[in-house]
Amino acid sequence: MTVKYYNFDIVFAEIPDETTLALNITNCPNRCKGCHSLHLQQDIGHVLDEEALAGLLGCYGRSVTCLCFMGGDASPLEVARLARFVKKQMPRMKTGWYSGCDKLPEGLDPRSFDYIKLGHWDAAHGPLSSPATNQHLYRITEGEWEDITHKFWRK
Repeated sequence: MTVKYYNFDIVFAEIPDETTLALNITNCPNRCKGCHSLHLQQDIGHVLDEEALAGLLGCYGRSVTCLCFMGGDASPLEVARLARFVKKQMPRMKTGWYSGCDKLPEGLDPRSFDYIKLGHWDAAHGPLSSPATNQHLYRITEGEWEDITHKFWRK
């Protein structure tokens, strides 16, 4: 399945300690109650392939330390493949994936990413910045998962 992105931005809050080029992926299948980005449920946007990624990295790669796929649950294996492409093109660039799934999809190698966020949106539990959140951000190092969600919590 073709992956498409609606837009992108350079952000500082999605991945702790990283300057991140965040790509908003469309065609989200999750339909979380209270979704704040309903337009991302539609099959709209620009095709995200190697050529598009190379163009984005050419423009913004020197300004960021991480590229994060915000969504992509309709095609998780393709998102992982694109993340590996990024790592091959720019070995020092970290990659992240924000998934609305509660667990890693079958067959997906977590080593494709340096960061993975798992968990559907649940308004009762709040975002990653809430200690009650059902969502978790993990740092992946050599296949080992470290939950770093606490980095979003204010002390």
